[in-house]
Amino acid sequence: MKKLFLFLSLTIGLTYGIQAQAPKVYDEGIDAMEQMQNAVEEARESGRYVMCQVGGNWCPWCLRFAEFATKDSVIAPLMEENYVYIHVNYSKGNKNLEAMKYLGNPGRFGYPVFVVLNEEGTPIHIQESESLEENKGYSRKRVEKFLRLWNKKAVESDVK
Repeated sequence: MKKLFLFLSLTIGLTYGIQAQAPKVYDEGIDAMEQMQNAVEEARESGRYVMCQVGGNWCPWCLRFAEFATKDSVIAPLMEENYVYIHVNYSKGNKNLEAMKYLGNPGRFGYPVFVVLNEEGTPIHIQESESLEENKGYSRKRVEKFLRLWNKKAVESDVK
């Protein structure tokens, strides 16, 4: 019984210790509408779209994607070239209800969820994340396809 208690104590301690050390990519105090407005201005000036990753620091899959999107050797350059990438917070402390409504209530798809805004700030696509997942992370192939299908060049190209 003592061994079981010790094992459980260590497991719980390590789990919380690891979770506490995870990087915080979402700013829970930020006004998401203002954040999106600033990102749209930057996107307009740079000829890109805005990629809103909606979720929170409480969500392990949100943190995994944030790391993947900024560190993967294929995905990171695609994100940088084609999107202004922001993290739109949804948490108990700040649900950003106005922003969630504006984005089409994307939480119905689970978290993280991605909303692409064009240079006018109009939501043009909501992407659930489950289809982008692979094992305990994300599929480079699936994420790359998503990013290539919804960037400004692809969406606004002339169909001939």
